[in-house]
Amino acid sequence: MPLIDLIPGDAILPSLRAASKKTVLQEMSERAAAVSGLSDREVFDAVLQRERLGSTGVGNGVAIPHGKLARCERIFGVFARLEKPIDFEAMDGAPVDLVFLLIASEMAGADHLKALARVARFLRDPKLTMQLRMTRDAKALHAVLMQSDHTSHAA
Repeated sequence: MPLIDLIPGDAILPSLRAASKKTVLQEMSERAAAVSGLSDREVFDAVLQRERLGSTGVGNGVAIPHGKLARCERIFGVFARLEKPIDFEAMDGAPVDLVFLLIASEMAGADHLKALARVARFLRDPKLTMQLRMTRDAKALHAVLMQSDHTSHAA
């Protein structure tokens, strides 16, 4: 599943201001609700429940919070570039400034894992993460995400 299929153009937050992990998850849950028709509380609760199992801060300034919801009809994501890095309790202890929230149906099974793997592969590429960090508006960020699919689709 290409990344671009996961992120609608209006699901990108180009300079999210947040002082804490909880605030980031709340803001991104609100955007997820707006693009999907799901309840922001429902999204936030699912993501927070997963986060309690262990931080989704994967290292190198990146976090991939995710959750599953019964009412979710398709896998989708919300991407945020944080204005200032925050502590996300990442594995490497580094603060996080790039966050990709992924929401899936409880029935998604392997598709959810494939989507998570795709996002993780993309966000491990230092050239792409540098481009994301230097980009300041939603359309340009969306273009970087589209470009990433063309350059990494064979991966």
